[in-house]
Amino acid sequence: MNDQPTFKAATHIFTDIATAHPELPCIDFLGAKMTYGEVLETVKRAARGLQDLGLGKGSRVGMCLPNSPYYVIAYYATLMAGATVVNFNPLYTEREVRDQIKDSEVEVMFTLDLNKIYPKVAASLHNTSLRSIVVCSLADALPPVKGMLLQIFKRAEISFVPPDLGHVPFDLLVADKDDPKPVDIDPEKDIAVLQYTGGTTGVPKGAMLTHANISANAEQVRIWLGETKPGDERMLCVIPFFHVFAMTAAMNLGIGSAAELILLPRFDLKQVLETIDEKHPTLFPAVPTIYGAINGFDGIDKFDLSSIRYCISGGAPLPPEVKLSFEKKSGCVLVEGYGLTEASPVVTCNPPSGENKTGSIGMALPWTEVEIRDLERASNVMPTGERGELVVRGPQVMPGYWQRPDETREVISDGWLRTGDVAYEDEEGYIFITDRIKDVIICSGFNVYPRMVEDALYTHDDVAEVVVIGIKDDYRGEAPKAFVTLKPGATVSEEALMAYAHDHLNPIERPAAVEIRTELPKTLIGKLSKKELVAEEAARQGGTK
Repeated sequence: MNDQPTFKAATHIFTDIATAHPELPCIDFLGAKMTYGEVLETVKRAARGLQDLGLGKGSRVGMCLPNSPYYVIAYYATLMAGATVVNFNPLYTEREVRDQIKDSEVEVMFTLDLNKIYPKVAASLHNTSLRSIVVCSLADALPPVKGMLLQIFKRAEISFVPPDLGHVPFDLLVADKDDPKPVDIDPEKDIAVLQYTGGTTGVPKGAMLTHANISANAEQVRIWLGETKPGDERMLCVIPFFHVFAMTAAMNLGIGSAAELILLPRFDLKQVLETIDEKHPTLFPAVPTIYGAINGFDGIDKFDLSSIRYCISGGAPLPPEVKLSFEKKSGCVLVEGYGLTEASPVVTCNPPSGENKTGSIGMALPWTEVEIRDLERASNVMPTGERGELVVRGPQVMPGYWQRPDETREVISDGWLRTGDVAYEDEEGYIFITDRIKDVIICSGFNVYPRMVEDALYTHDDVAEVVVIGIKDDYRGEAPKAFVTLKPGATVSEEALMAYAHDHLNPIERPAAVEIRTELPKTLIGKLSKKELVAEEAARQGGTK
């Protein structure tokens, strides 16, 4: 491994920039703006407020928030207080919120005063570790006119919050003007973030990401992006910060680059296009479905996308046609990266100023080692060009899962993290993911990789999205089945797509069926999801896969 620096506490990602450039714009939330200096002052007050609530090293603080100034402030305030951030998706059900609170032993939760979010958190104030909710007012975060209109016309969406000891208004939390008490952080050992993931087994568990993991990955991605000048960059943040990809590649990367964060609380296609046209972001990390949606928007030519210089795509494979179309429409460089929660998350990326190989997730980031190991004998490293399991070692790799030593031993050995992904490496060090080990389809004894089938169908002019799963097959044991959505106005038939697949795939890879749908299931961050389709097909065929 290349010599690597000693990494500071993750708090320094923000405090170093805010101290050096307090006058620079930090946040633009739907027109409400804050400078780095203003955010730093609020972070310090919030950190002291958390300490006054009895929180410090060993405490865990939940974030059940969409992208907003509150998230940025609560995240860095929690770290400054010495506590650990636990991310919650605001779209979780009440049961999911409660289960994660119980597992992580969260004591305090930040959330918004909205009926869609607050009641699910409040339900856990009894019979769990949660003892206080910091309630953040959405109206207070908006520009004055928008905040007033919210209070007047959407009052029914605002929750009633009891004035009791279990609730702390955000304004009260930040009322103390004293600096936070200093906390001695060991970056290599102290946990900055508990990030919940299904990992390679599908069972939700908390990946323990240390301060060094978080600060290392932010620095690795910043170096990979190239030199930036403080005040010159504007980061469009529409992917949610509670997801590890956005936490690193949008929030921490943006702040580490002294960029202005343009925050959008949710993905609305027209709002995203209007924001790009009006606010001229230079950096735009997102998932492939967002770039694909922009490509297919009717009237895209009305919006000026030319301010965007670089985009990082993560969370799912980036279809080549989506990449090329978005680059043509915007003039930017769109690079595909790869990561996983257990690695904070970014492991590899195509170079923004170098060769971008179609279908590749790029090369290993600085201070990162990757190997391709034999699927049957994990101690054997595969030759160049041969498929195997991708394993990773580097400063961004977690020490393990929260309170799950057995699961930790299954995925980490001698510092090497098993990713569960099948890949190969070419002669120049570019990595190509061919599939998840658990998604490989065994057809007549041969391995069929769903992504190969998906990539072939993506080359059809009428296809917008593709998901391929394995289904039972009386002759082959398993066979691929493709689910597709079409581009606006397209009329291609399922039979025509089957014929297209026949011409572009070998006999083993050809799908047994193609089904056209109006939409495909997606995860909460917008990437295509297979599990619903797998369950549906299993029910249809009278069994489980």
